[in-house]
Amino acid sequence: MVGGVETRGRSIPVAARGSLTGWIRDRTAGLMVLALVIGLGAGLGAVAFRWLITTATRVLSGHEDYAAAPGAAHPWLPGWGSWFLLVAPVVAGLVYGPLVYRFAREARGHGVPEVMYAVAERGGRITPQVSLVKTVASALCIGGGGSVGREGPIVQIGAALGSTLGRITRLPERRLRVLVACGAAGGIAATFNAPLAGPFFAMELILQSFTIESFGAVVLASVAASVTGRAIMGDEAFLSLPVFHVRNPVEFVFFAMLGLLVGAVGVLFVRVLYRIEDVCDRLWRGPEWLRPAAGGLVLGGLLMLLPQLYGVGYPVLGNAIDGGYAVGFLLLLLVGKMVATSVTIGIGGSGGVFAPSLFIGAMGGTAFGLLVHALLPHMTASPGVYGLIGMGAAFAGAARAPITGVITLFEITGEYSIILPMMLAVVVATLTSRVLSRDTIYTAKLRRRGIDLDARHRRGTLPDRTVGSVMEQMPGSLPATTSLREASEQLARSGRGILPVVDDTGTYLGCVTAKAVAEVLGDPDAADTVAGLAEVPAAVTTTTSLVDALDPLVDAEGTGLPVVDESGRELVGWLTHQTLLHTMRDPAAR
Repeated sequence: MVGGVETRGRSIPVAARGSLTGWIRDRTAGLMVLALVIGLGAGLGAVAFRWLITTATRVLSGHEDYAAAPGAAHPWLPGWGSWFLLVAPVVAGLVYGPLVYRFAREARGHGVPEVMYAVAERGGRITPQVSLVKTVASALCIGGGGSVGREGPIVQIGAALGSTLGRITRLPERRLRVLVACGAAGGIAATFNAPLAGPFFAMELILQSFTIESFGAVVLASVAASVTGRAIMGDEAFLSLPVFHVRNPVEFVFFAMLGLLVGAVGVLFVRVLYRIEDVCDRLWRGPEWLRPAAGGLVLGGLLMLLPQLYGVGYPVLGNAIDGGYAVGFLLLLLVGKMVATSVTIGIGGSGGVFAPSLFIGAMGGTAFGLLVHALLPHMTASPGVYGLIGMGAAFAGAARAPITGVITLFEITGEYSIILPMMLAVVVATLTSRVLSRDTIYTAKLRRRGIDLDARHRRGTLPDRTVGSVMEQMPGSLPATTSLREASEQLARSGRGILPVVDDTGTYLGCVTAKAVAEVLGDPDAADTVAGLAEVPAAVTTTTSLVDALDPLVDAEGTGLPVVDESGRELVGWLTHQTLLHTMRDPAAR
């Protein structure tokens, strides 16, 4: 048999013979198998990452989590007192600065925007070395006092794993993106022991879309990662908090006010973060590899003033919700965390902003709760309830991810009683953020580079090109003096349902459609020529992007639109629905 294999009278093409790679690439079951493998790898990666953070923190501070013993001396340097805090960020920066600069510069910063960009614009392609460099750099940064979180790094680590495995099996871009989301979901689930938060984080922020296949894959990855993490690290929540309850329905008014205030604080955090990053960019004139070490002196100075800001800061967050701090100190910690996180990122540090958002929300929410409770002690819950709800509201205000905010806080507390106030505050915070800012804490970083993910979602699979690069020749135009009967014949022959109208000098006057001519044809009171029927649609020029041309083309009553010059008076080409469909289908058009 030529070109095939004979099996019991049936011919099986050579390309279809028992190829495991082909089965994984083409079948939904294959995608699910890969999701499980990625979840397992992300779980192991999360375990290794947390171990590295703990080890780096022990070496550089002498404690497993220095935020639990703020102001203490380093056991190896007892004579230094707390002055070692000035040196720890510098030492860490001297190691991870050259590492990031030499091997993976995209490992700098908080990580999630890079994954979002890879999914939206690069078909899910992330270089493998990012995973290793991000792991080491972030562990050193956090261990050396960097006031950042671990979710950004683990998202980038898991996403790089998913991308690498997907490219090894040569998956199409559509499924490669799903595997990147699986890695992100698995990393979040294992790091925070939050198997529900992982999938929703991946769907809401990374994929920003929902299909049964993709949701099933990220859920499997999340389950596999959570099981792996729990088997090694135990089944304890990453943050142990007391049980809280809502006391009075009247409190929902205060929860809405909390959402409004903390949502605004989340937006403020975004602006402070990038404003300080701009200041760091303007001030630094030395080599980039040395920037984390030099900037570490500034960070060290902040840590000497507020040692509670060292590292991720979950012990401090827990103390605040437990009622361990007064209102003034809570507000000081809120502002301090904004500045310390912004400085850490601005000097070239590596770490996430999810945990700082929770920290800021907890401080602001608890401070608000203390004030409300002092005014109405018998009608309001303990201030810690407001701190918990503030955590979700702050993240929603900064990242504009309300589902992730609600699910994450529910998994942290395990208390269903706070779901309703949490949902109210998170929605109000999200709406507040949308009113006050165009961007989130993640998309702002990309927009500063000239990348608009919103435009990417509007255009779907349209290439980032202009109308001038895909337009066709003009189908012919109608002189303004053309009679209605002649116009109807020319429209019928053209098969387009719409033709441009020009005057005797060739100046563009508008378009006339077959529908408009048919409606007045035979009406004795109607105009005799097409000049009276010409309408000017939205202008489409050669420099108009394909994304911006979509709406005028959809609104057009025919099969296309004329392309005009910048003055809008001269016809230069024609754009059709079929042309846009072809550019979406043809990979070479991208």
